Amino acid sequence: MSEILIKTEEQIEGIRQSGQLAGSALVMIGDYIKDGVDTDYLDKLIHEYILDHGAIPATLGYSGYPKSSCISLNEVVCHGIPSKETVLKPGDILNIDVTTILGGYFGDTSKMYTVGEVTNSAKKIIDVAKHCLDLGIQQVRPGNQFGNIGFVIGRYAKANRYSVVYEFCGHGVGIDFHEAPQVDHIARRNSGPMMQPGMIFTIEPMINEGRATTKVDKNDGWTARTSDGKLSAQYEHTILVTPDGFEVLTDVTGEYK
Repeated sequence: MSEILIKTEEQIEGIRQSGQLAGSALVMIGDYIKDGVDTDYLDKLIHEYILDHGAIPATLGYSGYPKSSCISLNEVVCHGIPSKETVLKPGDILNIDVTTILGGYFGDTSKMYTVGEVTNSAKKIIDVAKHCLDLGIQQVRPGNQFGNIGFVIGRYAKANRYSVVYEFCGHGVGIDFHEAPQVDHIARRNSGPMMQPGMIFTIEPMINEGRATTKVDKNDGWTARTSDGKLSAQYEHTILVTPDGFEVLTDVTGEYK
């Protein structure tokens, strides 16, 4: 396993600024989530916003990925590619995932949006996914083990009769897009490495209505859907381990202050 980087104060500040930009891009795009809007248009707005703030989108060109964000609708778990053909309609739920590179530092975050009125089942899975993220964040403190993040997420999701995607996970971030450690969202209690101040990583649980398994579109090699076509929801933040707990570096609304 690769070494988990302990970031310096200078690096932490750079990652914080990048994370704040990524978070503000998600706030900005919320005003444009409407019936009849295509996801390529949303991606272009995000792209321009990131460039206008002196940064670049980390996903654009990453391993051949063609867009500046990931926009995943309904049964798409993650890595949905924005397109003119994907048009929002009432009842849709969608995750938008943005990673910025500002001054060489990465900030990574995602959240759910709804189009018009959505079903009660859609509202519930969104709420559970958000609470799963919050439970995971509450586990972040020096001396705790990474497995406890996945343990509390898995326990809560199961209690609500949902499954947790295990084929994708959170990850260290900041200096590179993906660093150690792997942050699993379903794990054994008291397993994995110990958290230390200065570690920075994402928590990004993907919660499914049905089976936990996914299938990746053969046509584009990216879009991961639930294997049974049922809904999926996800939230993500970039988290710093502080000497006495955590700081959510991508929180721009003050929710975690």
